[in-house]
Amino acid sequence: GANRFDSFWGAGFVIVAWTAAQSPHASTAVAGLGPNQILVLTLVTMWGLRLAGYLLVRFLSEGEDKRYVRMTKGKDGAARHIFTLWFVFGMQGALMLVIAAPAIAVMAYPPEELTLLSWLGATVFAVGAIFEWGGDWQLARFKANPDNEGKVLDYGLWAWTRHPNYFGDAMQWWGIWLVAGVWWTVFAPLLITVMLMKWSGVPLLEGGMKRSRPDYEAYKERTSAFFPRPPKSS
Repeated sequence: GANRFDSFWGAGFVIVAWTAAQSPHASTAVAGLGPNQILVLTLVTMWGLRLAGYLLVRFLSEGEDKRYVRMTKGKDGAARHIFTLWFVFGMQGALMLVIAAPAIAVMAYPPEELTLLSWLGATVFAVGAIFEWGGDWQLARFKANPDNEGKVLDYGLWAWTRHPNYFGDAMQWWGIWLVAGVWWTVFAPLLITVMLMKWSGVPLLEGGMKRSRPDYEAYKERTSAFFPRPPKSS
């Protein structure tokens, strides 16, 4: 569940995609690629570098992610380092290769021009970017105001879904999958969607929110957990 814990997660996908793009027959990574493959590479790079930068800034200002602290609770010294190496970063590396499968697989195909599906995928990615990038920006502004300590962010994108950043994350990977057009890799966007909804995203984050913010239960009642919809009237 380390997919939003540290900046290496986002940066790792960029490294994986650019490594997959290397061609033994071309002098540079992109020389042997078609426009569609370059679009996939561009979208993965945009997603990865933006997330890496955001999480690095957050770590420098707030310290370790509280969910990571809870995962390693009761473990000190070498035991904590071994647990982190195998169960956080080891699992993270394996998940990275699985989730990046559309971007890895499309690089092995012959160069292809942009298609209607490419533009559809880019549109889905853009919608996801609005939710993830916009949600993270709204949350950063909210946290920067000391008057909001202990309060719940329930306006803007956060009025439509309790996790606009997670929904946006999933949407961007569905967009990348559509652009890649390698249908058998559908397990990749499915996996990250399930992870965010059922494992490392919503459940892990909301466990801590209930304890630290008394208004969170009322917010849950009126706001969708993942897929955006207008908030219910109080």
